[in-house]
Amino acid sequence: MSPRRHLLDVRPLRSSAPFRRLWLGSSLSALGQQVTTVAVLFQVWELTGDPVWTGVLGLVRAVPLIVCGLLGGTWADAVDRRKLVLLTTLGQLVAGAGLALQAVLRVESLVLLLGLVAVMSACGGLGAPAKRTFVPRLLPADLVAAGVALQMLAFQVAMLVGPALAGAVIGWWGLTVCYLLETVTAAVSLWAVWRLPAVPVARGQGAGWRATVAGVRFVTRRPVLRGLMVTDLVATLTAMPIALFPLVNEERFGGDPQVLGLLLSAIAVGGTAAGLLLSGAVTRARRLGRVQFVAAGVWGLGLTGFGLAGQLWLALATLAVAGAADTLSVTARGAIVQLATPDSHRGRVSAVDHVVGAAGPDVGNARAGFVAGLTSAPVALVSGGLACVVGVVWVALSNRELRRYEQPAGSAAQTAEAGAAEAHDQIDRTGVSSH
Repeated sequence: MSPRRHLLDVRPLRSSAPFRRLWLGSSLSALGQQVTTVAVLFQVWELTGDPVWTGVLGLVRAVPLIVCGLLGGTWADAVDRRKLVLLTTLGQLVAGAGLALQAVLRVESLVLLLGLVAVMSACGGLGAPAKRTFVPRLLPADLVAAGVALQMLAFQVAMLVGPALAGAVIGWWGLTVCYLLETVTAAVSLWAVWRLPAVPVARGQGAGWRATVAGVRFVTRRPVLRGLMVTDLVATLTAMPIALFPLVNEERFGGDPQVLGLLLSAIAVGGTAAGLLLSGAVTRARRLGRVQFVAAGVWGLGLTGFGLAGQLWLALATLAVAGAADTLSVTARGAIVQLATPDSHRGRVSAVDHVVGAAGPDVGNARAGFVAGLTSAPVALVSGGLACVVGVVWVALSNRELRRYEQPAGSAAQTAEAGAAEAHDQIDRTGVSSH
């Protein structure tokens, strides 16, 4: 393969104007959300000065995201997905405007602040599954993986730039401008979704918790989808390191806040670099299942190395390697989820994928903190990294269907509907059936 083919594949941006607008809107929205995350954290601390409330803030985000994410998956399979995302994006815009208004009026109400955050998180959860299904409807099958890679790169750049931008904006202009930035980026995202064609779904799909349970069953009964979710859970539940960064920084690097910032940025730096320099090799690879396994294993090895690293440069390097592996793993997983799922179930399967991706890291960080409290940070990190590697190897050996999964080799001239039909055929070819 030519070295240039390892680089980020930008063909989706050239081939589809709707995808190009969607990607631009989503990228700016992700940046605005990262800025708002830091701004809300800062405001909660200013109002309370209590770390308990900054912890509660995490729950205020997570609970609506999980509950509404699952429910949103059933709606995504029952209604026009474009209209659903329009309504939920409008809800996020209104919540962002509310945050800006309470900041400019200096209301200083913790209840109001947390309520607006919960509304924003709930709207994001309701719309996320439907939004994930847009890529295979806007792109031919052979460009779906590249589209997912572009979305992942935008998320990594937002993680890298957003917190620093938020700090600068808060210091120069205050919280109101941060929240207005969220509102403006949500408006751009709303415009991009409004310009999309209608995205109807198969008739006869129900909505509600019965449909949600049916979606979870669909995932558990398909070896490819089940293997993807288990691999991601293994990687996040066992090896998430973020909660241990302050302790590692204190014990090894003198508690320097600048070093803590470097540790927090290193994973995003690695992820961004991988998205730019290596994602093309992933999106053009035929055996995406193997890519998923290898990348998840390297994530575990990288964090094992971080647990053993005594020098700052080595700690940052191992975190960057882990971040790069995580980006490639998520890119492969996201592509397989969309390609190996019939369109009638994409909303619910995307909801399960969204919840696993959102909840797994939080639980994994809690595990890391608990183990470190009983033992030490190096023990928590090394044991978690090695457990991740062992778990990924076990899934790879026991799940033949995912190990042999190949993405379809379509042509750039295919329509989005042909891509959806090919996803059905792919399920038959790889033996993904109930058992």
